[in-house]
Amino acid sequence: MKLSDCLEALIDFRQDGEGNPEISRLIIDSRKTVPGSLFFCIKGHTTDGHRFAGKAVENGASAVIAQDPVDVHVPVVYVSDSHRALAMIADHFYGHPSHSLHLIGVTGTNGKTTITYLIQAIQEACGLETGLIGTMGMRYKEHFVSVDNTTPETHLIQENLAKMKKDGAKSVVMETSSNALYDGRVRGCDFNIGIFTNLTEDHLDLHPSMKDYMYAKSLLFSQLGNSYGNPHELKVAVLNADDQVSEVYKHMTAAHVVTYGIDHEADFRASSIRITPAGTSFTLSARGKSYPVSMQLIGKFSVYNALAALAACSLKGLDMTKMIQALEKIKGVSGRFETVSAGQNFTVIVDYSHTPDSLENALTTIKEFARRRIISVVGCGGDRERGKRPKMAKIAVDNSDLAILTSDNPRTEDPEAILREMEEGIKGRSYKKITDRREAIRFAVRSARENDIILIAGKGHETYQIIGTVKHHFDDREVAEEAIKEISK
Repeated sequence: MKLSDCLEALIDFRQDGEGNPEISRLIIDSRKTVPGSLFFCIKGHTTDGHRFAGKAVENGASAVIAQDPVDVHVPVVYVSDSHRALAMIADHFYGHPSHSLHLIGVTGTNGKTTITYLIQAIQEACGLETGLIGTMGMRYKEHFVSVDNTTPETHLIQENLAKMKKDGAKSVVMETSSNALYDGRVRGCDFNIGIFTNLTEDHLDLHPSMKDYMYAKSLLFSQLGNSYGNPHELKVAVLNADDQVSEVYKHMTAAHVVTYGIDHEADFRASSIRITPAGTSFTLSARGKSYPVSMQLIGKFSVYNALAALAACSLKGLDMTKMIQALEKIKGVSGRFETVSAGQNFTVIVDYSHTPDSLENALTTIKEFARRRIISVVGCGGDRERGKRPKMAKIAVDNSDLAILTSDNPRTEDPEAILREMEEGIKGRSYKKITDRREAIRFAVRSARENDIILIAGKGHETYQIIGTVKHHFDDREVAEEAIKEISK
């Protein structure tokens, strides 16, 4: 595509420099620039892409999009907002892929990853080819791209939506974080369905208040279609009836509203919930009918996730019985209440519970089927919201027989300083502090007795630990298994 064709997506710009080069790629990282790239100077939270325009041109960029002056020898297109221009040009460059895909966005504090995986599995089992974009990568059939953020940058989303569409996908489900919504990373994505999970304390290092956090997530619903009558453009907000924020989102969207829940009346409601170490059963009431559900996923929070997924999938007209059968075959999601088994006589669970609410949900679920002691290994990430640190520690101590405080991803903070802030919430209480995460997990395993349950919280699926600015290989599941094998010797 020629540069002039790319610029058809914009209405207000100024070009400096002659030429109309062929554009083959859209790039925001000068290190990844190749000949034929259109380089966008993006002002980020920690760096400014304008500083790297020269390096991008050295590496082969054919043209540059900027909002501040840059000195390069290729055409420069000046716009008022480079990031907004990126979204508009990316959607145009890749042929508006979301217009012909059934696109589902999932937002909320907890449950996003699990719900996207449930939706993909259910829809695939029912014959609807489905791609997935989220925390653990962008995937469709054999196509997989790792990601740095829960929701990737806008040009990567459009590029991969186009690839999924070309490979035969009819639907794509995407995690849409509050940061991505606020930063505009999903601009150009024509969502058919928006799902809200819940709103609890998180990301207050990026959003000034819970109200700001709530409004950031509301963008998914306020941006759903504002017209009615086209059966091919049905827009639906799927909202959690048990979270009061849903009332706010209901008024913010012009879309149809479908609700799910347990404690309040809802279009998809679960009752008679029974939780065991082997799974969870409940009765689903939906559209005037009742269905027994017996799934391998564990916990009340898993029931919410299942309800959200079933409600969303039903909007494509999929058969309810087939959807439930597909749900019941799902064993779990990586790092989400995942058990580690290496022949031990106690249970080890690894979970991505990194917020106060998700940690409490995990421990409360464990208490429902625990036969003996509960041992928790808990940490808090560095360079992230500090206010939740004492709360996380208190939840761990309140709901465990043995709470072990340890390091998570300290990033550029001192791990000891993070732990001291956690300890503020449990003064005078009994707990163990082991800064080294590997040693903390080993201590938990060595301390466990028959029928005890260990919860290793915070990192879940992550296969790294960030110390300073460097990622070191670290997988809670691997470390736990190694520790179990050590004691078995």
